[in-house]
Amino acid sequence: MDLSDLNIFRSVVQAGGVTRAAERLNRVQSNVTTRVRQLEAELGVQLFIREGKRLILSPEGKLLLDYADRLLDLAQEARDAVHDAKPRGLLRLGSMESTASVRLPVPMNDYLARYPEVSLELRTGNTPSLSALVRDGKLDAAVVAEPVAEAPFEKVPLYDEELVIIAAANHPPIKLPRDAGGRPVLAFEAGCPYRQRLEDWFARSGEMSDRVIEMSSYHAILGCAVAGMGISLVPRMVLRTFPDAKLLSIHALPPEIGRAPTVLIRRKGPLSPKVSALIDVLLQHADARPARKNGRKNAA
Repeated sequence: MDLSDLNIFRSVVQAGGVTRAAERLNRVQSNVTTRVRQLEAELGVQLFIREGKRLILSPEGKLLLDYADRLLDLAQEARDAVHDAKPRGLLRLGSMESTASVRLPVPMNDYLARYPEVSLELRTGNTPSLSALVRDGKLDAAVVAEPVAEAPFEKVPLYDEELVIIAAANHPPIKLPRDAGGRPVLAFEAGCPYRQRLEDWFARSGEMSDRVIEMSSYHAILGCAVAGMGISLVPRMVLRTFPDAKLLSIHALPPEIGRAPTVLIRRKGPLSPKVSALIDVLLQHADARPARKNGRKNAA
């Protein structure tokens, strides 16, 4: 089993069929078909379930795809490390929306100024979705909130966010879940780590609101809180970007839910020059510079 076979196999999966994969690989269709069948024969398993002209990935194919992603990405990292130690190429970075809008603009401007041969592709999402993309090799790194599974990732601590409850300006103090008075919760979709913290806090007391209004941006959440539509849990830093913050009441939380460590994650393995440089720049711009245990290569 060599890397070219794995690349052809992955291309067929990504393209959704042999014909498109052959076009992308600049090969004749029969060659792609033959290589896939040879790989199946070598492994002794059926990688695709064939239904007419359709190819559906088999359970064994899904398992092999995960290994193929890791092996091909590792091979590319090895080529990059051997041939060029200078940051260059596409940097695929993931981030939570709050971090992308408030924390990242200045350091990423600095990063791209220092390394003009790097181009940035930024993708926002919640911690579970971004972690899955890093694990699957579809992102080089992501800035996410803890908790994050230890096994597949290397982590670099970046920020320790303060989380606060926001409500309309005239809302009474909120110190306990019951103080929210059953108001609707304004939140991102399920999977947002901050939403989960708020739901856990309410659930422990049995006071959780029976209505969650899902929104797609912090500015929408803040605006609706001003209007009295509900309450929300947000990083205090996002209030810096909201011109009507004076129309909100801000309520502190106990430390167990009011502090949210934010980390950069990447898959375990060799550290590429562009990700190494990214870590250095982010730490230089972080509010507090956490110490790296055992040096960068072990902590990054």
